[in-house]
Amino acid sequence: MAAMKHIAIIGTQGVPAKYGGFETMVENIIGENCSPGIQYTVFCSSKDLPTNMVSYKGANLKYIPLPANGIQSTIYDTVSLMKAIRGYDVIVVLGVSGGLFFPFFRLLCRKKLIVNIDGLEHKRAKWGRFAKKFLRLSEEFALRFSDVVIADNQGIVDYIHKRYKKKTVLIAYGGDHVKQEMATGEEENILRDLQLTRKDYSLAICRIEPENNCHITLEAFVRTEQNLVFVGNWQRSDYGRDLKARYGKLKNITILESVYDLKILHALRNNCRFYIHSHSAGGTNPSLVEVMFFGCPVLAYDVVYNRETTENRANYFRDITDLVLLLVKDNTAYEENAQTMLEIAHRRYTWKAIAQQYEELY
Repeated sequence: MAAMKHIAIIGTQGVPAKYGGFETMVENIIGENCSPGIQYTVFCSSKDLPTNMVSYKGANLKYIPLPANGIQSTIYDTVSLMKAIRGYDVIVVLGVSGGLFFPFFRLLCRKKLIVNIDGLEHKRAKWGRFAKKFLRLSEEFALRFSDVVIADNQGIVDYIHKRYKKKTVLIAYGGDHVKQEMATGEEENILRDLQLTRKDYSLAICRIEPENNCHITLEAFVRTEQNLVFVGNWQRSDYGRDLKARYGKLKNITILESVYDLKILHALRNNCRFYIHSHSAGGTNPSLVEVMFFGCPVLAYDVVYNRETTENRANYFRDITDLVLLLVKDNTAYEENAQTMLEIAHRRYTWKAIAQQYEELY
């Protein structure tokens, strides 16, 4: 019988998942998708999670008394790495915030170190010049001193090969966790509470940041006067607050703060006319993968990451005019788009397959 492998996961807010893509990934590679020979320990932020549990879905939980995100993420990751020096066979770091510490970590620990680079954080518009330089340096150190590098999108694999000449493993995100068992009439009740009608609205879900081009989506719907439901963290930045003030009172636009209830998200996704995905940065965006399981037409911003995720089979736009032209087409023009998104999702983005890909690296 093979010995149990002990795996430390570092770099997330922790589980249960309440925040973003990495947290959702951890939530779904532990538990029922985890093989019997794997014992996970997830490092969590006691500042970010409301309750501190000893274990969750079979994984051990260890808490760091620091926020996991923002300017303190580097310290959070560094402290987590220090606490993972002993007791683990493999250390998985999600993101590159702690990359500057990797050379020192390597002097203290020779266990296998796996890094998922996430998106190209230093290219995000929200960061200033110093922050971008810091993130680029963190990325460089993380890649140089890790044993295995994971990227979630072929576009990022190509970037790493071109810039660093380093071999990279491609592992995407899963999305099948979003499909929920709904009681009879439950979806209809949710839509009624939100004053929505099936297939009479389009949907967008994202963090409200400039590189997610929220302004393009909103302005296109102003021009077409079609209905839009837009879910996001509108109060987190001046950009979000300004957009909410400008567009939130329009009759055809419903702006909702972040929704984590999977049944509400299921109802919204399962009944929308189009899903608008306007991200221009990052890699494989979880929100895009998740909505593909609902077989609705995807209209995506035209960048390599979105084309790779959808295998060039969605419909794409680069500006407001492009999106308006897509919105006014007849629905029958998008039947192949919808069917293909569903097929790709089941072929590439199930969590069971993703969990096995991670375990093969250990």
